[in-house]
Amino acid sequence: RSGSWGGDGGCVRSGAPCGFTGVEGMSVMRGDLPGLGRILGLASLFLVGVSGCGATSQTLEYEVVRTLPHDPGAFTQGLVFRDGVFYESTGRWGESSIRRVDQASGEVLAIRCLPDDRFGEGLALVGDELFQLTWQAGMVLVYDAETLEELRTLEYTGEGWGLCYDGASLYMSDGSDKIRRRDPGTFQVLDEIQVLRDGFSVFQVNELECVGDEIYANVYHSSEILRIDKTSGTVTGVLDAFNLSAATRRGPDPEAVLNGIAHDPSTGRLFLTGKLWPSLYEVEIRGG
Repeated sequence: RSGSWGGDGGCVRSGAPCGFTGVEGMSVMRGDLPGLGRILGLASLFLVGVSGCGATSQTLEYEVVRTLPHDPGAFTQGLVFRDGVFYESTGRWGESSIRRVDQASGEVLAIRCLPDDRFGEGLALVGDELFQLTWQAGMVLVYDAETLEELRTLEYTGEGWGLCYDGASLYMSDGSDKIRRRDPGTFQVLDEIQVLRDGFSVFQVNELECVGDEIYANVYHSSEILRIDKTSGTVTGVLDAFNLSAATRRGPDPEAVLNGIAHDPSTGRLFLTGKLWPSLYEVEIRGG
């Protein structure tokens, strides 16, 4: 996921210090442009197979409860919410970071920049530790959630895209049609599911959010969010967030796409944003 951005909220090494100067009352989604393996000729959804025997996924309606400010320079790769605070992983070479963000104001309370050779990806909160994937470095960076101090690293093979935690296991996507369940202690693969929508494989599965027995997932370069049964891999619901993409008034960067899902267990609502978006939306799912 290539590309660069030199805005106030980024981690830029060429002369500018790693830091944040505020969102000035605006909210935005970030966009992340992958490298050659993720870019040209790849559609958001690839359908494999010869038939789908009737739809099993329902349309999920939603209501926007409120619009919150978001750093328009944040290339959002992972989003987590707890106790009035967002934890966010941002990407792009030389600009990747992990940050703690105030929910109401969008103010970045703390930020830690990644080395230039690490491209930040999915994020999960496991107890008081944050697990941040890297795109192609094959490592998980584990931090103290309060201080953002790096505690240790874990290794894996392949690319890292999305990550979420259900209270027992981590679930990880790699841009394919597979989601792998991993041990949070060792990061070893325990098993995997194939994501199927109406009988067809879904590729480009990206950012993940674990909610009960289901996983909500962004699909790269798509305005759809999938609700996936975490045991079977079956897509049980589809939320079309195109209207949010239009309303956010994001910049012209083609990678300023929908990406970023967080769940508030106290309300059951979701927070949705995108790469380089100036807004973050709290939504309530209707039906299903």
